[in-house]
Amino acid sequence: MREVSPALARALFGDGAPWMGDFSNLAYEWRRLIAEVVGTFLLVLVAAGSTVVGVVSGGAVTRLAAVVAPALMVMAVILAIGAVSGAHLNPVVSVAFALRREFPWRRVPAYLFAQFAGALGACAFLWAMFGKVAMLGATVPGAHSGDVRAMLIEAVLTFGLITTILGTASGAQNVGPLSALAVAGYLALAGMWASPVSGASMNPVRSLAPEVLLGSYRYCWVYLVGPVIGMLVAVALAYVLRGRGADPVAARAAQGSIGTLVLERRRDPGRRGPRADRPAR
Repeated sequence: MREVSPALARALFGDGAPWMGDFSNLAYEWRRLIAEVVGTFLLVLVAAGSTVVGVVSGGAVTRLAAVVAPALMVMAVILAIGAVSGAHLNPVVSVAFALRREFPWRRVPAYLFAQFAGALGACAFLWAMFGKVAMLGATVPGAHSGDVRAMLIEAVLTFGLITTILGTASGAQNVGPLSALAVAGYLALAGMWASPVSGASMNPVRSLAPEVLLGSYRYCWVYLVGPVIGMLVAVALAYVLRGRGADPVAARAAQGSIGTLVLERRRDPGRRGPRADRPAR
């Protein structure tokens, strides 16, 4: 069946035309999940691939290039698919938005699965291309860092990342597409100074995917515990700075700008449901 152009649909049916991608309807959720799979695949392909290709090429990929390339990829992915899925690409980002009541909790498990699938696919591709070179780009603590120090660095780095994401998504800042530049800039700066200590992952699936394929989970806890701690502190700071959340502008950034906006609300004794749906116009 041939689709009608969005402009014609608005003229005929108004902004609420149901076929135009009502993403509060889970029948359309596959669009968002495919976007998350593809976006996370590209991110991890660059992040882990820069290490793998650096070894294969005898050092042609410098450390500076290895930390800047993923940042630029994140910026590109946010601009490319942010309107569809919100371009989370990271489990702690999805959970942070859900804790802020700007992303529905019922979508979180599927998002996390999609992100892990994308990361695993990227590492499997690197394995198929180059073999198990450089531990498939796995993130490990630096030689003189130690597990605990690397975990704490990951916590601080993730705190800064989530603070940047939540802050630039907020209606108080209203920076729009410039948020992609802010997030990319933060990732590059964090990697420049901290990658020798912890690898500057800030993303559990980016670190977990190579370990799953290698069958080694020696440092798994470092890259799970650190980012979760940092995310929780960032959400607490957002509460202090901007209140309880449920910001429509931030929800639009988290959920994508197509379709119906879902805001999670506290249970009101005068209402029956715990949340209310508000149309995105």
